[in-house]
Amino acid sequence: MKHVIVSFFAGLAGILCGCWLAGSPQHLTAAVGQTGAGRNTLQVPAGQNAGSPRPASARKRPPNAYTEQGLTPYEAASAYVYESSNRSVVNIATRAAGQRLMWRENPTEDAGSGFVIDRAGHVMTNFHVIEDADRIVVTLFNGQTVTGEPVGVDPLNDIAILRIDVPEGTLEPVVLGDSSKLRVGYQVYAIGNPFGLERTMTTGIISSLNRTLPVTRSRSIKSVIQIDAAINPGNSGGPLLDSHGRLIGMNTAIASSTGQSAGIGFAIPSSLIARVIPELLEHGRVIRPDIGILQVLKTEQGLLILRMDPEGAAVAAGLKGPELVRRKRGFVVFEIEDRDKADIIIGVNGKRTETVDAFLSEVERYRPGDSVSINIIREGQRGTIDVTLTE
Repeated sequence: MKHVIVSFFAGLAGILCGCWLAGSPQHLTAAVGQTGAGRNTLQVPAGQNAGSPRPASARKRPPNAYTEQGLTPYEAASAYVYESSNRSVVNIATRAAGQRLMWRENPTEDAGSGFVIDRAGHVMTNFHVIEDADRIVVTLFNGQTVTGEPVGVDPLNDIAILRIDVPEGTLEPVVLGDSSKLRVGYQVYAIGNPFGLERTMTTGIISSLNRTLPVTRSRSIKSVIQIDAAINPGNSGGPLLDSHGRLIGMNTAIASSTGQSAGIGFAIPSSLIARVIPELLEHGRVIRPDIGILQVLKTEQGLLILRMDPEGAAVAAGLKGPELVRRKRGFVVFEIEDRDKADIIIGVNGKRTETVDAFLSEVERYRPGDSVSINIIREGQRGTIDVTLTE
């Protein structure tokens, strides 16, 4: 009897479980990944496996994150800059005579970049790119090669302008921007020919402003732009552009122990470029005023005058250099330079100038014929001498 009762209840439990499973199919289909009608089922679109990713059209797109072409704003800006500006960039190859060995001459070759500044056939580059070149070959965006002839150079600012002869309508000049409005952190784009790879674009930001770039032992370029965009051999003379494709500088130099990009590049600002272009095109050089001081010595007090042009503006104005004192010893007469009699320059128009570069830069803000006040110390007394600058 006990076994009959146990069997009866076991059979009844089996019947009840079977009915429950038959009436709730949605829970089973969700677990195995098949289509179900219940709201708790796992829904899989027709024709797609459960493990495959959703199509791009099914993904939600953040508002204003992409353009109609699916580009991010950064990608769109980069593409625009390149497409609107790369036709203005040229490749410059130079050839110099080099050293002569026996009866053979070993020419040297170099390469750099440049950019078109007008439709009349003028191309700008760095002076050091074409310096001492016997032959200059300019390659345009369409592969056409032409000979370039220098029409104006400014070695102190490392700027040169070439003239090329091409059919009308061939050239696309760059759009000039305003480097005075730049700020650290702005996005920048450098286009050039690194290692001969024509019209290569790299990107970065402005790392710093108002850097000073030495060009000689006593002269330097002011207001230089520091960037972290990759600049390599062959980039010199190429354009530095802003996010609107406007020229804000000319790539000029890098700081590197290997000669290749280390993330520290320098560009001449467009404000300087715009200032020298008219003079280079008209005169072939930058007309700078001459004060007639040939050599100075930096001291703790200021710049002590050592030599002056006897017919220069400084002598005419009354500035003094060292005094020659003759002393006789027996039958021999010695000339001794008494520097205590020389004027010490401490400023221009009241502005302190502690270095040769600062002094010349301040003087060169004026034009030939202008009068400037030179602040000096003469035998311990401060004074001012007005000098009319010459050319």
